[in-house]
Amino acid sequence: MAKLIVRHNVADYDSWRSGYDANNAVRDNGGVTADYVYRSADDGNDLTVIHDFDSVEAAKAFAGSAELKEAMMALGVVGAPQIWFVEEA
Repeated sequence: MAKLIVRHNVADYDSWRSGYDANNAVRDNGGVTADYVYRSADDGNDLTVIHDFDSVEAAKAFAGSAELKEAMMALGVVGAPQIWFVEEA
């Protein structure tokens, strides 16, 4: 199993969350098998999002997709995200 971990800021969490929840098709089409969203205890617009995939290759393909980049922009992601790819050890 592989994980894509993304940390980014959003302009407004409530607006972002509504759009994120409405975009299940983007995640499903991208091979996401599970997803988790965490908010910073100090800043509710500072998010860490974790997506599970069957492989690192699938995670990298999803992270590089135009569809994901468009969705992030539309949902109010501010600045460049920090991205990590990890595998279960």
